[in-house]
Amino acid sequence: MAEQTSIITLKGNVGKINFYKSRNGYQAREKGGVSKSRIMTDPRFARTRENIAEFRTNATSVKLLKDTIRPAIVKIGDSKLHQRLVRQLMTVLRTDPVNIRGERQVAEGNWALLQGLEMNSNASLSDSLKTGLSIADSTEDWEVSIPGFLPADYLAIPEGTTHFRVFAAGASLDFSTGDRAFLMDTTPSLPINQATLSLSLAVSKATLSHTHRVFLAGIEFMQNVNGQDYPLNNGAHNAASILKTERQ
Repeated sequence: MAEQTSIITLKGNVGKINFYKSRNGYQAREKGGVSKSRIMTDPRFARTRENIAEFRTNATSVKLLKDTIRPAIVKIGDSKLHQRLVRQLMTVLRTDPVNIRGERQVAEGNWALLQGLEMNSNASLSDSLKTGLSIADSTEDWEVSIPGFLPADYLAIPEGTTHFRVFAAGASLDFSTGDRAFLMDTTPSLPINQATLSLSLAVSKATLSHTHRVFLAGIEFMQNVNGQDYPLNNGAHNAASILKTERQ
């Protein structure tokens, strides 16, 4: 362990030397660690290589899912959604009963584990829309209905909100080819002082023909100024949830 004696103290890396401050003052040490070549060839790092391979597989799957449902989540302000999707799909991957360690696939795992996943950890759909959702699922359509409700009583309305909209969405994807499809049905912009209303939104499954499907519902809050809708607080209060999954 070397000690820095210069009047100019350093912190950080310079080449292979790491400069840092400890309770004993400013120190310097050579950067250590195992080389990449050893990790990729040494039998003792077989488990590490398996973890790396599955992390890469999972990252590709997360990107495909996220890109597919992006229209439904683009206005949801949760900066940690990506990390939560990584964790959840890794959980799915680890349930793969077919492939060996290092080769397990999200596509073979328990797809139903995505059901109930909230797109905004700070605003759940059930807390934002405090009325029961009725879900009708057939071979042709996926439909979400909301019975008569008064927005002022059944919405968790953020300060500054004047309008809201509700959506239902369906997505399908094929992990082996990267193909995907997405459909969304959205209400018009509705004032929060709206009288009692009922809503019904449907997504046709005709074009959602890939192997893995997810169905979402969500709500978006806005402020209307001179006829123009503006996002409220960068989507911090918008909510959506994966309500149903299917695997063909």
